[in-house]
Amino acid sequence: MSFLDILALITQAALYSAAPLIFTALGGVFSERSGVVNIGLEGLMLFGAFTGIVTTLTFQDSLGAAAPWLGIGLAALASMIFALIHAVATITLKADQTVSGVALNFLAAGLSVFLIKNIYGKGQTDFIQVRIDKIDVPVLSKIPVIGDLFFKSVPVTSYIAIALAFLVWYIIYKTPFGLRLRSVGEHPMAADTMGINVTAMRYVGVMLSGLFAGIGGAVYATSIATNFSGTTIAGQGFLALAAMIFGKWHPLGALGAALFFGLAQSLSITGEQIPYIQEIPNVLLKIAPYLLTILALTGFVGRADAPKALGTPYEKGKR
Repeated sequence: MSFLDILALITQAALYSAAPLIFTALGGVFSERSGVVNIGLEGLMLFGAFTGIVTTLTFQDSLGAAAPWLGIGLAALASMIFALIHAVATITLKADQTVSGVALNFLAAGLSVFLIKNIYGKGQTDFIQVRIDKIDVPVLSKIPVIGDLFFKSVPVTSYIAIALAFLVWYIIYKTPFGLRLRSVGEHPMAADTMGINVTAMRYVGVMLSGLFAGIGGAVYATSIATNFSGTTIAGQGFLALAAMIFGKWHPLGALGAALFFGLAQSLSITGEQIPYIQEIPNVLLKIAPYLLTILALTGFVGRADAPKALGTPYEKGKR
């Protein structure tokens, strides 16, 4: 196996693994830029994975290859609605945001497994027959070297995720909506004085985090896992949260961090095929993403500036 073959294998696997993390991290950016901590990204991903697989299993015979895409769309809607639980608890009832997020994770895990057992009579679903497959991009895949690295054997969801990161950057930093969202996360009292509805903007931020995390969970389930159980999403939501923090609450920073963590995850997938790396015990390759997460956050999170009002419930008239 040549060096370029090894590089192509790693790059393709990294893009493959990074897509769910990118979607979910972007959702976290919306929530936390509005001032609401969202530890519940793991649970929102899990609920999205559940919805995506159940929808695909239900419609794959009638819709064929379109079924996973319907599953992703319904997962986005379901997780956005599910995120309302966190929004009501933290914004309206002013509960502790970290505790609410943890509770959301437990609720998603328990509810999804309960529903699976009632629908299918067992603790996990069957494997889907149609999935989000890898593609070769026409024309671009023919470019020497670059085509092999970035435009062959990559799911279209990876390209969508990367493009969406730039779109989210534009929305947050170049539009009036983005300015209002950032203002309620930095100085909610000043935003309120200027006529911005702080409660409404924070609700929107949390619901958008649910929408994006639902897409991330469904993409993971329909392209990588291809079935659902209580352990389908096992830490990916927390990796996405770490990517958002490592990326300094910036969409493009989150994109870069998610690609970095995707690269770490890809080593556990492709390591057995790569010289030298294949000699490393598989268990070490599996824990590599989480070890790198700890090292990355230990080295960089202290230099990141979180939104000033992050984690602080807003009470009108109180300083």
